Amino acid sequence: MSIKKWFYLFWTTLLIGAGGAVLAGLALQTVNGKIDFKSTADFFIYPLILLGYGMLVSVYAQLGFFAYLILNYTGIGVFPRKVWKYIQLVLAVLALLELAFLRTVVGGERNGLSDLILGVLILMTAIAVSYFKVKSTNASAWIPTFFFMTAITIVEIIGVLRIGVDNATIFIVVPLLACNAFQILMLHRVLKPSIAQ
Repeated sequence: MSIKKWFYLFWTTLLIGAGGAVLAGLALQTVNGKIDFKSTADFFIYPLILLGYGMLVSVYAQLGFFAYLILNYTGIGVFPRKVWKYIQLVLAVLALLELAFLRTVVGGERNGLSDLILGVLILMTAIAVSYFKVKSTNASAWIPTFFFMTAITIVEIIGVLRIGVDNATIFIVVPLLACNAFQILMLHRVLKPSIAQ
């Protein structure tokens, strides 16, 4: 990957994260109306704060993406490819089960409905992104894409899950899923060698 390609991926992911955070923040404000704007200036500053927050989330998503690429490279080097795919699938399923059920069963203090909804949302997004990745590349991309969109995303949101506030979870999950989906769907395009003129 050249610096130019990485630069393109960095800035486009930054914009995706900013846009996702603005959409999530404005939607939450419309539905909940929890923020009281004291003046017109506050009303216009709020989207700028959302933009900045979305950019921070996108950088966090990019760190997770590059950590996944290193993990995948190491996994392929340590295990046979077929075994590594099964390991990824098992880890993805375990991460989804932990998110949707185990935190409620073991912890007992949380209402399991929000965790279950979040797990189903991440699962549906992962299946859709994996489908489009396979259509763009080949069938061997399904499991790695599914693993990235489930297990890595769940690892990335552990911090906000500990807060236990549904609005905060929505606020980070929307731009994070958008960034992760964009990065994994763009990877093969970015890495494709350019044809010399």
